[in-house]
Amino acid sequence: MRVLIAIAALLVFAGSVAAQAEFDTKASFAVLMDHESGTVIFQKEADAALEPASMAKLMTLAVVFNEIRAGRVSLDDEFFVSEHAWRTGGAASGGSTMFADLNSQIRVEDLVRSVIIQSGNDAAIVLAEGIAGSESTFALMMNELAADIGLTGSHFTNPAGLPDPDMYSSARDLAELGRYLIREFPEYYHYFSEPEMEWNGINQANRNSLVEMGIGVDGLKTGHTEAAGYGSVTSTDQGDRRLIAVVHGLTSMRERTEEARKLLTWGARAFERFTPYAAGQVVAFADVYGGANPHVGLIGRGEIALYLPRGSRQCLSATVNYEAPLLPPVNEGDKIAELRVYCNDQLVQSAPLYAAESVGQGDLVRRATDALKQLALGWL
Repeated sequence: MRVLIAIAALLVFAGSVAAQAEFDTKASFAVLMDHESGTVIFQKEADAALEPASMAKLMTLAVVFNEIRAGRVSLDDEFFVSEHAWRTGGAASGGSTMFADLNSQIRVEDLVRSVIIQSGNDAAIVLAEGIAGSESTFALMMNELAADIGLTGSHFTNPAGLPDPDMYSSARDLAELGRYLIREFPEYYHYFSEPEMEWNGINQANRNSLVEMGIGVDGLKTGHTEAAGYGSVTSTDQGDRRLIAVVHGLTSMRERTEEARKLLTWGARAFERFTPYAAGQVVAFADVYGGANPHVGLIGRGEIALYLPRGSRQCLSATVNYEAPLLPPVNEGDKIAELRVYCNDQLVQSAPLYAAESVGQGDLVRRATDALKQLALGWL
Protein backbone atom coordinates (compact mmCIF):
# COMPACT_ATOMS: atom_id res chain seq x y z
CA MET A 1 0.00 0.00 0.00
CA ARG A 2 1.38 3.42 -0.97
CA VAL A 3 1.20 6.01 1.81
CA LEU A 4 0.95 9.73 1.03
CA ILE A 5 2.01 12.26 3.64
CA ALA A 6 0.85 15.76 2.74
CA ILE A 7 3.18 18.55 3.82
CA ALA A 8 0.84 21.48 4.26
CA ALA A 9 3.33 24.26 3.62
CA LEU A 10 6.99 24.26 2.72
CA LEU A 11 7.14 28.04 3.13
CA VAL A 12 5.90 30.86 0.98
CA PHE A 13 8.23 31.57 -1.89
CA ALA A 14 8.23 32.27 -5.60
CA GLY A 15 6.36 29.68 -7.65
CA SER A 16 7.41 28.44 -11.07
CA VAL A 17 3.94 28.46 -12.63
CA ALA A 18 3.69 32.24 -12.42
CA ALA A 19 7.11 32.63 -13.97
CA GLN A 20 6.26 30.27 -16.79
CA ALA A 21 3.47 32.62 -17.83
CA GLU A 22 6.19 35.18 -18.60
CA PHE A 23 8.10 32.85 -20.92
CA ASP A 24 7.15 30.75 -23.92
CA THR A 25 8.96 28.88 -26.66
CA LYS A 26 8.22 27.90 -30.24
CA ALA A 27 9.28 24.35 -29.36
CA SER A 28 6.52 21.75 -29.23
CA PHE A 29 8.27 20.08 -26.29
CA ALA A 30 10.53 21.76 -23.75
CA VAL A 31 12.05 21.31 -20.31
CA LEU A 32 14.47 23.45 -18.34
CA MET A 33 15.98 21.63 -15.36
CA ASP A 34 18.36 22.62 -12.59
CA HIS A 35 21.15 20.06 -12.64
CA GLU A 36 21.96 20.09 -8.91
CA SER A 37 18.46 19.60 -7.52
CA GLY A 38 16.50 18.25 -10.47
CA THR A 39 14.00 21.11 -10.17
CA VAL A 40 12.02 21.56 -13.38
CA ILE A 41 12.03 25.31 -13.93
CA PHE A 42 10.04 25.29 -17.17
CA GLN A 43 8.06 22.62 -18.93
CA LYS A 44 5.92 22.34 -22.03
CA GLU A 45 4.48 18.94 -22.95
CA ALA A 46 7.26 17.56 -20.79
CA ASP A 47 5.86 14.03 -20.53
CA ALA A 48 4.38 13.68 -24.01
CA ALA A 49 5.94 10.99 -26.20
CA LEU A 50 8.34 12.31 -28.83
CA GLU A 51 10.71 10.88 -31.41
CA PRO A 52 14.17 11.41 -29.88
CA ALA A 53 16.09 11.22 -33.18
CA SER A 54 19.85 11.50 -32.57
CA MET A 55 19.27 12.61 -28.97
CA ALA A 56 18.79 8.87 -28.34
CA LYS A 57 22.56 8.64 -28.74
CA LEU A 58 22.82 10.03 -25.21
CA MET A 59 21.47 6.69 -23.97
CA THR A 60 23.99 4.90 -26.20
CA LEU A 61 26.76 6.91 -24.56
CA ALA A 62 25.37 6.16 -21.10
CA VAL A 63 25.59 2.42 -21.82
CA VAL A 64 29.13 2.77 -23.22
CA PHE A 65 30.33 4.78 -20.23
CA ASN A 66 28.80 2.24 -17.84
CA GLU A 67 30.59 -0.58 -19.66
CA ILE A 68 33.88 1.31 -19.34
CA ARG A 69 33.23 1.91 -15.64
CA ALA A 70 32.56 -1.81 -15.14
CA GLY A 71 35.87 -2.67 -16.81
CA ARG A 72 34.29 -4.58 -19.69
CA VAL A 73 35.38 -1.99 -22.27
CA SER A 74 38.23 0.51 -22.45
CA LEU A 75 38.72 3.66 -24.50
CA ASP A 76 41.65 1.94 -26.23
CA ASP A 77 39.67 -1.08 -27.39
CA GLU A 78 39.15 -1.28 -31.16
CA PHE A 79 35.81 -2.26 -32.72
CA PHE A 80 35.26 -3.62 -36.21
CA VAL A 81 33.18 -1.71 -38.79
CA SER A 82 30.71 -4.27 -40.14
CA GLU A 83 28.93 -4.05 -43.47
CA HIS A 84 25.69 -3.43 -41.59
CA ALA A 85 27.16 -0.46 -39.72
CA TRP A 86 28.75 0.86 -42.93
CA ARG A 87 25.57 0.59 -45.01
CA THR A 88 23.07 1.65 -42.32
CA GLY A 89 25.03 4.51 -40.80
CA GLY A 90 27.76 5.35 -43.29
CA ALA A 91 27.96 7.86 -46.13
CA ALA A 92 25.65 5.85 -48.40
CA SER A 93 22.81 6.13 -45.86
CA GLY A 94 22.47 9.90 -46.30
CA GLY A 95 22.44 10.56 -42.54
CA SER A 96 25.01 11.97 -40.15
CA THR A 97 28.12 9.83 -40.37
CA MET A 98 31.71 9.39 -39.27
CA PHE A 99 32.70 8.21 -42.79
CA ALA A 100 34.16 5.05 -41.26
CA ASP A 101 35.78 2.66 -43.74
CA LEU A 102 34.23 -0.78 -44.22
CA ASN A 103 36.15 -3.54 -42.36
CA SER A 104 38.35 -1.01 -40.54
CA GLN A 105 38.92 -1.05 -36.78
CA ILE A 106 38.36 2.10 -34.71
CA ARG A 107 39.23 2.91 -31.10
CA VAL A 108 36.32 3.28 -28.71
CA GLU A 109 37.42 6.80 -27.79
CA ASP A 110 37.23 7.90 -31.43
CA LEU A 111 33.81 6.29 -31.81
CA VAL A 112 32.58 8.09 -28.69
CA ARG A 113 33.89 11.42 -29.96
CA SER A 114 32.20 10.85 -33.30
CA VAL A 115 28.85 10.05 -31.68
CA ILE A 116 29.07 13.27 -29.65
CA ILE A 117 30.63 15.71 -32.12
CA GLN A 118 29.65 14.38 -35.55
CA SER A 119 26.52 12.50 -34.46
CA GLY A 120 27.92 9.56 -36.42
CA ASN A 121 25.26 6.92 -36.97
CA ASP A 122 27.92 4.47 -38.14
CA ALA A 123 29.94 5.13 -34.97
CA ALA A 124 26.90 4.44 -32.77
CA ILE A 125 26.19 1.15 -34.55
CA VAL A 126 29.83 0.07 -34.35
CA LEU A 127 29.80 0.72 -30.59
CA ALA A 128 26.58 -1.27 -30.19
CA GLU A 129 27.87 -4.24 -32.16
CA GLY A 130 31.26 -4.13 -30.43
CA ILE A 131 29.68 -4.17 -26.97
CA ALA A 132 26.60 -6.36 -27.42
CA GLY A 133 27.08 -8.18 -30.73
CA SER A 134 24.00 -6.65 -32.35
CA GLU A 135 21.86 -3.52 -32.27
CA SER A 136 18.87 -5.41 -30.88
CA THR A 137 20.82 -6.77 -27.90
CA PHE A 138 22.34 -3.36 -27.29
CA ALA A 139 18.81 -1.87 -27.28
CA LEU A 140 17.93 -4.24 -24.44
CA MET A 141 20.88 -2.80 -22.52
CA MET A 142 19.69 0.73 -23.29
CA ASN A 143 16.22 0.02 -21.90
CA GLU A 144 17.58 -1.76 -18.84
CA LEU A 145 19.76 1.24 -17.98
CA ALA A 146 16.89 3.64 -18.74
CA ALA A 147 14.81 1.82 -16.12
CA ASP A 148 17.67 2.00 -13.61
CA ILE A 149 17.98 5.75 -14.18
CA GLY A 150 14.23 6.17 -13.73
CA LEU A 151 13.25 7.14 -17.26
CA THR A 152 9.59 6.11 -17.23
CA GLY A 153 8.58 7.57 -20.58
CA SER A 154 11.23 6.12 -22.89
CA HIS A 155 11.79 3.05 -25.04
CA PHE A 156 14.84 2.59 -27.26
CA THR A 157 15.19 0.28 -30.25
CA ASN A 158 18.49 1.29 -31.86
CA PRO A 159 21.68 3.10 -30.81
CA ALA A 160 21.71 5.78 -33.51
CA GLY A 161 18.22 7.20 -33.00
CA LEU A 162 17.11 6.23 -36.49
CA PRO A 163 13.33 6.50 -37.03
CA ASP A 164 11.33 3.62 -35.54
CA PRO A 165 7.67 3.76 -34.47
CA ASP A 166 8.53 1.74 -31.36
CA MET A 167 11.20 4.19 -30.15
CA TYR A 168 10.13 7.16 -28.08
CA SER A 169 11.16 9.37 -25.19
CA SER A 170 9.99 12.58 -23.50
CA ALA A 171 11.51 15.99 -22.87
CA ARG A 172 11.63 15.23 -19.13
CA ASP A 173 13.40 11.92 -19.68
CA LEU A 174 15.94 13.49 -22.04
CA ALA A 175 16.72 16.15 -19.43
CA GLU A 176 17.11 13.48 -16.74
CA LEU A 177 19.38 11.51 -19.08
CA GLY A 178 21.55 14.57 -19.64
CA ARG A 179 21.67 15.14 -15.89
CA TYR A 180 22.71 11.52 -15.35
CA LEU A 181 25.59 11.76 -17.83
CA ILE A 182 26.92 15.00 -16.34
CA ARG A 183 26.65 13.73 -12.77
CA GLU A 184 27.94 10.19 -13.23
CA PHE A 185 30.66 10.64 -15.86
CA PRO A 186 32.38 14.00 -15.40
CA GLU A 187 35.64 12.49 -16.69
CA TYR A 188 34.11 12.15 -20.17
CA TYR A 189 32.07 15.33 -20.26
CA HIS A 190 34.82 17.34 -21.96
CA TYR A 191 34.11 15.50 -25.22
CA PHE A 192 30.76 17.29 -25.51
CA SER A 193 32.37 20.72 -25.84
CA GLU A 194 34.97 19.82 -28.49
CA PRO A 195 34.40 22.19 -31.43
CA GLU A 196 35.24 19.77 -34.26
CA MET A 197 36.51 16.34 -35.23
CA GLU A 198 38.35 15.04 -38.29
CA TRP A 199 38.12 11.49 -39.53
CA ASN A 200 39.18 10.00 -42.85
CA GLY A 201 40.36 13.44 -43.96
CA ILE A 202 36.91 14.97 -43.43
CA ASN A 203 36.54 17.68 -40.77
CA GLN A 204 33.13 18.19 -39.16
CA ALA A 205 32.10 20.88 -36.70
CA ASN A 206 30.21 20.07 -33.50
CA ARG A 207 26.54 19.88 -34.48
CA ASN A 208 25.62 21.73 -31.28
CA SER A 209 26.24 25.26 -32.57
CA LEU A 210 25.62 26.75 -29.10
CA VAL A 211 29.01 25.41 -27.99
CA GLU A 212 30.74 28.18 -29.96
CA MET A 213 28.43 31.06 -28.94
CA GLY A 214 30.27 32.06 -25.75
CA ILE A 215 27.30 31.62 -23.41
CA GLY A 216 28.78 28.76 -21.40
CA VAL A 217 27.10 25.91 -23.29
CA ASP A 218 29.28 22.79 -23.09
CA GLY A 219 26.94 19.98 -24.28
CA LEU A 220 25.07 17.82 -25.02
CA LYS A 221 23.33 16.57 -28.21
CA THR A 222 21.20 17.64 -31.15
CA GLY A 223 18.70 15.61 -33.15
CA HIS A 224 16.60 15.87 -36.29
CA THR A 225 14.28 13.83 -38.48
CA GLU A 226 11.80 15.01 -41.09
CA ALA A 227 8.87 13.78 -39.03
CA ALA A 228 10.02 15.01 -35.60
CA GLY A 229 11.69 18.29 -36.53
CA TYR A 230 14.77 19.75 -34.84
CA GLY A 231 15.64 19.27 -31.18
CA SER A 232 18.50 19.46 -28.71
CA VAL A 233 19.59 18.67 -25.18
CA THR A 234 21.91 21.45 -24.04
CA SER A 235 23.61 22.43 -20.81
CA THR A 236 25.39 25.47 -19.42
CA ASP A 237 27.11 26.33 -16.17
CA GLN A 238 26.85 30.06 -16.82
CA GLY A 239 25.91 31.93 -13.65
CA ASP A 240 25.82 30.25 -10.25
CA ARG A 241 24.48 26.85 -11.33
CA ARG A 242 24.24 24.33 -14.16
CA LEU A 243 21.06 24.17 -16.25
CA ILE A 244 19.89 21.51 -18.71
CA ALA A 245 17.50 22.51 -21.51
CA VAL A 246 15.53 20.33 -23.90
CA VAL A 247 13.71 21.73 -26.93
CA HIS A 248 12.18 19.67 -29.73
CA GLY A 249 9.78 19.90 -32.63
CA LEU A 250 11.29 23.02 -34.22
CA THR A 251 11.40 23.84 -37.92
CA SER A 252 15.09 24.56 -38.57
CA MET A 253 18.58 24.40 -37.11
CA ARG A 254 18.52 28.16 -36.67
CA GLU A 255 15.22 28.05 -34.76
CA ARG A 256 16.53 25.18 -32.60
CA THR A 257 19.63 27.18 -31.69
CA GLU A 258 17.67 30.34 -30.91
CA GLU A 259 15.00 28.66 -28.79
CA ALA A 260 17.56 26.72 -26.75
CA ARG A 261 19.61 29.89 -26.22
CA LYS A 262 16.55 31.86 -25.11
CA LEU A 263 15.46 29.17 -22.67
CA LEU A 264 18.89 28.83 -21.07
CA THR A 265 19.40 32.61 -20.84
CA TRP A 266 15.99 33.12 -19.24
CA GLY A 267 16.63 30.35 -16.72
CA ALA A 268 20.04 31.72 -15.77
CA ARG A 269 18.73 35.22 -15.07
CA ALA A 270 15.20 34.84 -13.73
CA PHE A 271 15.68 32.43 -10.83
CA GLU A 272 17.15 32.30 -7.36
CA ARG A 273 18.17 29.43 -5.11
CA PHE A 274 15.88 28.39 -2.24
CA THR A 275 16.59 25.66 0.31
CA PRO A 276 13.45 24.46 2.10
CA TYR A 277 15.33 21.62 3.84
CA ALA A 278 18.93 21.84 5.06
CA ALA A 279 21.24 18.83 5.06
CA GLY A 280 20.10 16.40 7.74
CA GLN A 281 16.79 18.17 8.33
CA VAL A 282 13.88 15.75 8.76
CA VAL A 283 11.28 16.26 6.05
CA ALA A 284 8.68 13.82 7.40
CA PHE A 285 8.31 10.59 9.38
CA ALA A 286 7.40 7.12 8.11
CA ASP A 287 5.70 4.58 10.38
CA VAL A 288 7.74 1.45 11.11
CA TYR A 289 5.40 -1.44 11.97
CA GLY A 290 6.83 -3.61 14.71
CA GLY A 291 9.92 -1.46 15.07
CA ALA A 292 11.77 -0.53 18.25
CA ASN A 293 10.75 3.02 17.35
CA PRO A 294 7.26 3.61 15.92
CA HIS A 295 8.59 5.78 13.11
CA VAL A 296 11.76 6.87 11.33
CA GLY A 297 12.76 10.33 10.17
CA LEU A 298 13.21 10.92 6.44
CA ILE A 299 15.97 13.19 5.12
CA GLY A 300 17.46 14.13 1.76
CA ARG A 301 20.97 13.28 0.62
CA GLY A 302 22.42 16.62 1.56
CA GLU A 303 20.27 19.71 1.37
CA ILE A 304 17.15 19.82 -0.78
CA ALA A 305 17.44 22.91 -2.95
CA LEU A 306 15.03 24.50 -5.41
CA TYR A 307 15.62 27.24 -7.97
CA LEU A 308 12.58 29.44 -8.10
CA PRO A 309 11.67 32.58 -10.05
CA ARG A 310 12.18 36.02 -8.64
CA GLY A 311 9.01 37.86 -7.64
CA SER A 312 5.40 36.55 -7.78
CA ARG A 313 4.93 34.87 -4.39
CA GLN A 314 2.94 31.63 -4.21
CA CYS A 315 2.68 28.74 -1.78
CA LEU A 316 4.12 25.37 -2.83
CA SER A 317 2.94 22.10 -1.39
CA ALA A 318 4.54 18.69 -1.15
CA THR A 319 3.78 15.05 -0.49
CA VAL A 320 5.98 12.20 0.72
CA ASN A 321 5.25 8.82 -0.88
CA TYR A 322 6.37 5.44 0.43
CA GLU A 323 5.27 1.81 0.40
CA ALA A 324 3.64 0.59 3.63
CA PRO A 325 3.86 -1.35 5.81
CA LEU A 326 7.50 -0.41 6.39
CA LEU A 327 9.00 -3.31 8.35
CA PRO A 328 12.16 -3.50 10.48
CA PRO A 329 15.03 -3.64 10.28
CA VAL A 330 15.44 -0.20 8.71
CA ASN A 331 19.07 0.83 8.20
CA GLU A 332 20.31 4.38 8.30
CA GLY A 333 20.69 5.61 4.73
CA ASP A 334 18.12 3.23 3.24
CA LYS A 335 16.07 4.81 0.48
CA ILE A 336 12.55 4.88 1.90
CA ALA A 337 10.39 7.46 0.17
CA GLU A 338 10.08 10.17 -2.45
CA LEU A 339 9.41 13.85 -1.86
CA ARG A 340 7.23 15.42 -4.56
CA VAL A 341 6.99 19.19 -4.73
CA TYR A 342 4.07 20.85 -6.52
CA CYS A 343 3.07 24.34 -7.54
CA ASN A 344 -0.64 24.69 -8.30
CA ASP A 345 -0.85 20.89 -8.66
CA GLN A 346 2.03 20.87 -11.18
CA LEU A 347 4.96 18.63 -10.26
CA VAL A 348 8.13 20.75 -10.23
CA GLN A 349 10.56 18.42 -8.45
CA SER A 350 10.92 14.99 -6.94
CA ALA A 351 13.73 13.87 -4.65
CA PRO A 352 14.52 10.57 -2.88
CA LEU A 353 14.33 10.48 0.92
CA TYR A 354 16.44 8.26 3.16
CA ALA A 355 16.22 6.87 6.69
CA ALA A 356 17.81 9.29 9.15
CA GLU A 357 18.57 6.48 11.63
CA SER A 358 18.41 2.73 12.02
CA VAL A 359 15.32 1.12 13.52
CA GLY A 360 15.54 -2.46 14.74
CA GLN A 361 12.78 -4.90 15.53
CA GLY A 362 10.63 -4.02 18.53
CA ASP A 363 9.72 -6.24 21.47
CA LEU A 364 6.74 -8.60 21.46
CA VAL A 365 4.35 -5.99 22.84
CA ARG A 366 5.31 -3.46 20.15
CA ARG A 367 4.94 -6.03 17.37
CA ALA A 368 1.55 -7.18 18.65
CA THR A 369 0.27 -3.61 19.03
CA ASP A 370 1.34 -2.64 15.54
CA ALA A 371 -0.09 -5.85 14.08
CA LEU A 372 -3.48 -5.03 15.57
CA LYS A 373 -3.23 -1.47 14.31
CA GLN A 374 -2.43 -2.69 10.80
CA LEU A 375 -5.29 -5.17 10.90
CA ALA A 376 -7.72 -2.48 12.03
CA LEU A 377 -6.61 -0.11 9.31
CA GLY A 378 -7.06 -2.89 6.78
CA TRP A 379 -10.70 -3.21 7.75
CA LEU A 380 -11.40 0.49 7.18
